[in-house]
Amino acid sequence: MIEIETGPWVLQAGSFLLSWHGLFSAIGVLAAIFLISRWGKIYGIDPDDIYSIATWTILPGIIGARFVYVVDNWTYFGNNLFEIFAIWSGGIGLLGGIIGGFIGGTTYAILTKKPALLIADITAPALFFGQAIGRLGDIANGEHCAKATDLFFGYVWNHAESAALYCSNGIGTSVQPVIAYEILWNMIGIFVVWKLANRIRPVGMVILTYFAFYGFGRFFIQFLREDGEIAFGLQQTHFVSLTMFSVSVIILLWKARIGDSNEILDERINSLPAKTRAERRREETN
Repeated sequence: MIEIETGPWVLQAGSFLLSWHGLFSAIGVLAAIFLISRWGKIYGIDPDDIYSIATWTILPGIIGARFVYVVDNWTYFGNNLFEIFAIWSGGIGLLGGIIGGFIGGTTYAILTKKPALLIADITAPALFFGQAIGRLGDIANGEHCAKATDLFFGYVWNHAESAALYCSNGIGTSVQPVIAYEILWNMIGIFVVWKLANRIRPVGMVILTYFAFYGFGRFFIQFLREDGEIAFGLQQTHFVSLTMFSVSVIILLWKARIGDSNEILDERINSLPAKTRAERRREETN
């Protein structure tokens, strides 16, 4: 068994609590934004445009992530309404964050006439990377209730303040390392979308591959978790993952085509909107 003695808090200052979950989530987000800004240069996308879109992605992502977590744990939050807003103490639903962030960022990109689908494609491998980093904080926190196991690599949380205390198995019980499974799935996902990044057309198909791949893996990993069931023995995340996977696969089968990487790269660069005078002046100044 893998025994985890770490407590959930990085910093405690009065009523302010910073969890490992919150810290690594922030690092994951910043790492993803950095990678997207670097990769965007390949297509002539200004890093400032990426930062602007990211700004409009973060808040909807946080709202969506917190919303899903609160809904999943309404028995607790219904009696502690003010704690709904204490996101720094941990507690977010990743799928809600992905969907909320995608809607926010894509909406802003469309309204400002940026290549929304191309930027979404560039984002796909960075999302997997950022998620893998963020999940490291979950290990320290004891997040995500899981089924008990006798496997030699089961996780055992022993710290008295671990979030595992609120799970049915509690602390001191070996459970399925669902967080490690998801980190591994994310790392495989990086390889998959990276290999397809310049092989699949038209634009928008890489991010759909991300949604399909992640949704597929998360659906099955979820069976090892102990979130509340909604119907047919399935949890909320099962339905969200299944919808994400199904919609993405249908569109991929309908529109996606494999092609020559050099041709696809040229197509994507040529599909970018013409630069404004202000953008040209900014480039000349730099």
